[in-house]
Amino acid sequence: MKTEKENHDGESCQSTINPSEWKGRTIEIDDAGTGDLVGDAFIGFRDTQSEKIIFRSIPVGLYNEENKSDDKVKEHIVKITIDALRALNHTKGDRILLCRGNCFDPVREYFHENDIYYEPAIVEGKLQDAVEGKLIQHLRKLGVSSRNLTKEAGIQRYFVLFDWVCRDFPNRERFVKTGFPAWKKKWKNIAIRRYKKYQRNMVQKKSVIERRAKEISKNMLEKPISVRDAFSDR
Repeated sequence: MKTEKENHDGESCQSTINPSEWKGRTIEIDDAGTGDLVGDAFIGFRDTQSEKIIFRSIPVGLYNEENKSDDKVKEHIVKITIDALRALNHTKGDRILLCRGNCFDPVREYFHENDIYYEPAIVEGKLQDAVEGKLIQHLRKLGVSSRNLTKEAGIQRYFVLFDWVCRDFPNRERFVKTGFPAWKKKWKNIAIRRYKKYQRNMVQKKSVIERRAKEISKNMLEKPISVRDAFSDR
């Protein structure tokens, strides 16, 4: 069902922090990771009456170059949304507060076609915190250990993840959403160059450490310290 305001700008959306009154039940829907460079993405669903929150994932493999061209991501998002709403026993009397993100465009189309009522929203608060936390938990499991990795989406998180990929590019590119146009046009080449630079730096550091170790060993052989000498100052 089309809402009275279809534009996805800030003026047409209400915040889930202080939503308008509704006699029935409200279900909030939000995403995390759909715009991030690395890892799976997640969709979170919150029943505001029971406080129940459930998650559905979008595998990173669906974001590779081949699948992006086939719109498999869009199909998958619609599929998992239907599945989650069924799990929450969604009925026609419920209101859905749907994140205004572009990844939900196919969901909006599905809602229109199936006469499912929703309102565009800026999802904040409990669900936003939960779904972003789910993403961070996933990224930690992949091995992203930077202290600068936070729940705050944006440019800083992008470069934390990009730097993580660069440091071990051959083994970590498989976790990248390679279907993003900018990856192929720009960032992949930069990642390769940075990886090579990191490798050169590691070789140089290893060389310095080995040279210093040899110097210490040589000094110890040339000027051995006896037990008596070691305790002579005591």
